[in-house]
Amino acid sequence: MDPRNNTGISVFQLLGFSEGPELQPLIFGLFLLMYLITVFGNLLIILAVSSDSHLHTPMYFFLANLSFVDICFTSTTIPKMLWNIQTQSKVITYKGCLIQMYFFILFAGLDVFLLTVMAYDRFVAICHPLHYMVIMNPRLCGLLVLVSWIMSVLHSMLQTSMVLRLSFCTEVEIPHFFCELNQMIQHACSANFLSNIVLYFAAMLLVGGPFIGILYSYSKIVSSIRGISSAQGKYKAFSTCASHLSVVSLFYCTSLGVYFSSAAIQSSHTSAVASVMYTVVTPMLNPFIYSLRNKDIKEALRIVLISVDLLKSLESPMFQLRGL
Repeated sequence: MDPRNNTGISVFQLLGFSEGPELQPLIFGLFLLMYLITVFGNLLIILAVSSDSHLHTPMYFFLANLSFVDICFTSTTIPKMLWNIQTQSKVITYKGCLIQMYFFILFAGLDVFLLTVMAYDRFVAICHPLHYMVIMNPRLCGLLVLVSWIMSVLHSMLQTSMVLRLSFCTEVEIPHFFCELNQMIQHACSANFLSNIVLYFAAMLLVGGPFIGILYSYSKIVSSIRGISSAQGKYKAFSTCASHLSVVSLFYCTSLGVYFSSAAIQSSHTSAVASVMYTVVTPMLNPFIYSLRNKDIKEALRIVLISVDLLKSLESPMFQLRGL
């Protein structure tokens, strides 16, 4: 469908967090710092997994994909917000808003599906350890990631196409730092009951379904861990999925908390502030959660950092003069 509406409105206003100009430098610096930590932290995870042959396993394959998606997820919203603050402009075009919303829904859906796939991976590793490498073969791992992409693309296309059917009667001021789906629906003057039903049913199906899958996987994992006789064996089994469980809890608790709190408080500003938790903070914390308690990741990161330092020393003028 052609990204046009029937109202002649070509731009929206993203109001962001604060109208006070004195707070804008603080907000800019804070979000720039969080964005850089998110990008570099997740890039380090990708480099560590790709450079260390010991990490070429299904679990770390999915982790590298999750890190890539987290970089893209954050990049759909934060750079535009930083640009608006820097240029002191709140304008985003109608087409730009649709593109941002499409990619935001796409990468949010990928986050959900990849977390579900990682839960299945932990289920197979703990409940069927002897058949783990047979079940989680490279073909299945690639297929699971491909299906996650296909489902996310279709979901994002559906949501965006439904918004394309809406029209906007007046200049739209979105009290958010990005074009959020709920805000777009609320500010449309042609939204109808059927559109809302389709939008929320698809969202609940593609978020609730994976969540049920995660709960089922962990119910089986808990049952298997309880069947282990030694305390050391229980601890070792639980430690393999502790990082993933932390990330799942952080992502779902923050995202669900945002929507429940916004529905109860009816404050768009509160919803925008709360959205920072799952759009910025969660992707930023994921590399720390997966690396702090994981010896393999820490060792791989150490090797990557040593390699970077060695490369810098080889390129230094002093080293080149000594070589001459």
